[in-house]
Amino acid sequence: MKKRVLSLLLTTSVVAAMLAGCGSTSAEPATTTATESPAPTADTPDSTTTEAPAGEGAAEEGIDISEPVTLKWYLEGSNVTDDSAVLAEANAYLKEKLNGTLEPIWGTWGDFDDNATLSIQSSEDVDIYFTCSWTKNEYNAFSKKGYFLRLDDPENNLIEKYASDLWNLLPGVLTQGATINGADGYGVYAVPGYKDIATQNCWDVNVPLLEKYGYTIDDIKNADYFSFGEILETVKKGEGESFYPLLLEGAVLERMVDNSIIVTGDCTGNVLSYIIDPADPSKEGAYGNKLLSKYETEEFKKFVEQSREYYLAGYIDPAMGNAEQANDTRSAKQLSGEYLIGTQSYSLGYELQASQERGFEVAMVPVTPAEIDTTSSQGAMMAISTASKNPERAMMFLNLLNTDPYLMTLLNYGVEGTHYELVDGLVQFTDKRSDYQPWTNGMGNVTILTPTVDQGADFWDGFKNYYGNAVSIPIIGFSFDSTAVEAQAGALSNVCAQYTLALEAGTIDPETALPEFIQKLKDNGIDEYVAEANSQLQTFLDSKN
Repeated sequence: MKKRVLSLLLTTSVVAAMLAGCGSTSAEPATTTATESPAPTADTPDSTTTEAPAGEGAAEEGIDISEPVTLKWYLEGSNVTDDSAVLAEANAYLKEKLNGTLEPIWGTWGDFDDNATLSIQSSEDVDIYFTCSWTKNEYNAFSKKGYFLRLDDPENNLIEKYASDLWNLLPGVLTQGATINGADGYGVYAVPGYKDIATQNCWDVNVPLLEKYGYTIDDIKNADYFSFGEILETVKKGEGESFYPLLLEGAVLERMVDNSIIVTGDCTGNVLSYIIDPADPSKEGAYGNKLLSKYETEEFKKFVEQSREYYLAGYIDPAMGNAEQANDTRSAKQLSGEYLIGTQSYSLGYELQASQERGFEVAMVPVTPAEIDTTSSQGAMMAISTASKNPERAMMFLNLLNTDPYLMTLLNYGVEGTHYELVDGLVQFTDKRSDYQPWTNGMGNVTILTPTVDQGADFWDGFKNYYGNAVSIPIIGFSFDSTAVEAQAGALSNVCAQYTLALEAGTIDPETALPEFIQKLKDNGIDEYVAEANSQLQTFLDSKN
């Protein structure tokens, strides 16, 4: 069955059952390769310069773009309150290059999952969606259900026709990770973002507050989750009863403490666990190459018991155990500095960005080495919807965005002279940056961005080297297909929604709630689900030998 027909059928079933260089000073560089990161220069034509005919750049390549189009683009993790200046710059540029207009939908950490998923399932007029291995519109699942267009379809290879420049600059781990079994066969259903290729989880530390109470970063480095009590108690007493020193994101904290990873293709409840060796993730973990029922492990039990102890001591905000409040509360407290120790899924250099955004020094303390798994290779992607009326132009836009430093810097950092200034060719943000803060790692090829003053001119060279040396876990490339246990997957996700976050944040008592949770998992098919996952994993491992 072809893509659009499948999409319409799925939509019917669902219904029946229910993210700009400058105003006048930045350069407009030609499309470059990812190894080039030219800073804007002072010879850019200003906005009053006579424009080339709409779409001239693409027309020179023999592509008919005579009809203007509007591309709707749904992004994740945005903090954008004013995009008018950016879109004025971007759309003038895109008119020349693609004869197109960009209309971003700025999804936030709090609303993206539900709203974007509903948009996709309703076949709304949106061309490009953020997707990945960890959002509700999970890449593998939504590709299999026919919501995302196959980009290398033999009958209409959009990558080959319109995005070979982009595809040739991506590391192999990303292009391989994007190749999956989808509704139209084994192929590519989204453009992977060239960001932090590996997974690395860190403690996010409010340095001024830590030092206020006589502690140093070494005190964090030399401790772990189970030995933070003294520090948390001291700061809690000093800051007052309404201050919660431990700012956690439950799922990230669980992975940090238990050394577990996200198993790609798992249900939204993330019931599977593969536990890595924290000293060397390339080796088999404590349980070998085996998938576990995460919430039945001793590691999880010990973790939630500690969370409960910290919660009862007043170290964890009750909102962290409430799915409707957790993300927005956490984001707000990060920006205001109302925390001591937080959790962070890390990208090299993020402490520089976080310090600038929050207005105080932020330190990131790694818990494990950087490791590459299937989930990290699919950590941020852009998919073209099967409901898109302009898939060719959408593919052309993604190619331009990911290969053109001018456009990528514009859409990420805003307008020079407004959101940032150039200091010796490096970006220095202004106060207006607070109005326009898309999630940089969620947009695409970050390695062609103009470096910031804090990063330094050679930052992206170091970035590529850092992630180029990351090690792969033993089951890299494995993705679970839950089709055979689809009913169990849905039921297990519903059970997890009742218990997981609250247990991780300590807002319910694990002594009684954990056994009850486990029994409900048993009642809803966890054993069959795990057995199927391990059967597929063994087949995958056998095929590699």
